[in-house]
Amino acid sequence: MSANEDQADVDRVLTGDLSAFEGIVLRWQGPLVNLAYRFCWDRGRAEEMAQEAFLRAYRALGSWRREAAFSTWLFALATRLYCSELQRIPARTVPLDEVTKMRDPRAPDGGLEKRDRDGVIRRAVLTLPSKYREPLVLYYFHNMDISAAARSLGMAEGTLKARLFRGREVLRKKLQPVLTMPFLKKEAG
Repeated sequence: MSANEDQADVDRVLTGDLSAFEGIVLRWQGPLVNLAYRFCWDRGRAEEMAQEAFLRAYRALGSWRREAAFSTWLFALATRLYCSELQRIPARTVPLDEVTKMRDPRAPDGGLEKRDRDGVIRRAVLTLPSKYREPLVLYYFHNMDISAAARSLGMAEGTLKARLFRGREVLRKKLQPVLTMPFLKKEAG
């Protein structure tokens, strides 16, 4: 995905060639839907949230100051939208007690397959307060580095690192009896 293509398409849109926005959508639709999905774990809702993010980006193109890459600006805009959308209508969650029930307590891993374990972790992340959930989603599930995740959430890198640490601690405490979570051992920057 080329920064030059983004720059050219934004310039064309701002000079009146509205069809140039299609290039932006084609380049960034997959990543924005993927990001939204990692916030809500519902494909239909993720597509709707990404569509709204594109609409807001289109309306705000003139506010992109070009100090950072277009993708950074777009992901920050989308992340803020997704966070506020989930505050307005929270993702459907289940109580953490139900998430962590083992299928077969005699099995070494509690009867959980890798897919089940990943699902338990994702659902457990959704039960966290947003100040921990959002950094974890961006850093682990969307593979953003510390500085990109911090910019997307509009916070200092140190704050993001602290929230990642605290979020991992909460998850580790809640899920320790059931899972061994190598993903929780990944250190932030």
